[in-house]
Amino acid sequence: MSALVLELRAGEMMIVNGAPIRFRSRSKIELTSHVRFLFGKQIMAPDEADSPARRIYFAFQAAYIGNDEERPRGLVAARSLIDDFKDATTSAVARDMLDQALDAAEADNCYKALKLTGRVIQHEDAALGRFAGATPINPTINPTGAKTAWNGPVPAIRSKDHHENHDPRHTSI
Repeated sequence: MSALVLELRAGEMMIVNGAPIRFRSRSKIELTSHVRFLFGKQIMAPDEADSPARRIYFAFQAAYIGNDEERPRGLVAARSLIDDFKDATTSAVARDMLDQALDAAEADNCYKALKLTGRVIQHEDAALGRFAGATPINPTINPTGAKTAWNGPVPAIRSKDHHENHDPRHTSI
């Protein structure tokens, strides 16, 4: 049997199979069956989807953790947004990452799609100068020190079976 143990801080938010959960105190939880979830800074609020790449991330988020009606609509929205982004960008790197992200989402691996889109967000931020000092060569420079889901430390996650190739976001027994 495989299980995933997560430690979450007070006030942290987690969405499990479309249901938002806010932790009132520091908690340790164990997920023992298949579940779709995001937590902390991986979750994008609607008002944070303020750029083309962020809107794609938000659509993939709906495709991943939305309810049964939201998931297919999220994937349709992501396809359309990716087409628009690819038409507007000159970046072959961004186009390639978005192609990989869409392939992953269509194969029901939306967590991978979110990770790839997070990298596109960093690329977009650098190109748009959203972080002072960021460049297309090193898009992760963030002088404010703010941690994002893609440049911050990995949260405390322990799997009882310690498989190296185990995707902790999508587990089953």
